Amino acid sequence: MELKKRIVALDIGTKRIGVAVSDALFLGATPLKVINRKNDNDALVEIKKICESYNTNRILIGIPYNMDGSLGFQAKNCLNFIKPLKKDYEILQQDERLTSEKAEGLLRQKGKKYTKDKGSVDIVAACVILNEYLENNK
Repeated sequence: MELKKRIVALDIGTKRIGVAVSDALFLGATPLKVINRKNDNDALVEIKKICESYNTNRILIGIPYNMDGSLGFQAKNCLNFIKPLKKDYEILQQDERLTSEKAEGLLRQKGKKYTKDKGSVDIVAACVILNEYLENNK
């Protein structure tokens, strides 16, 4: 029986990408880092390095659908960004509507100041996306 590989989750924004990884048993997400998205090629190289370090070929991306379920600008931006990785990685998708708000709520509960550190919201949002995916795919 082949063991499933961990999942690297991405919360892809226009300026930053929050990154989280699943634990080996797929019980939860661990926050990793924020990748600045100044140059998409550099960001893609960094994502590949993260996948290599966790020995995985599975990437979960959050898709920010519009509230009516349609694909808006940001959803299309996410899908276009990830295209170069499709030939080497299994790309999984999770609806990420309202995850940033959930992430802000979690940070607020912990008393963390996030208004000046948007990267912390992106990392926690990646964890929310991954945890929701894991919960829905048990």
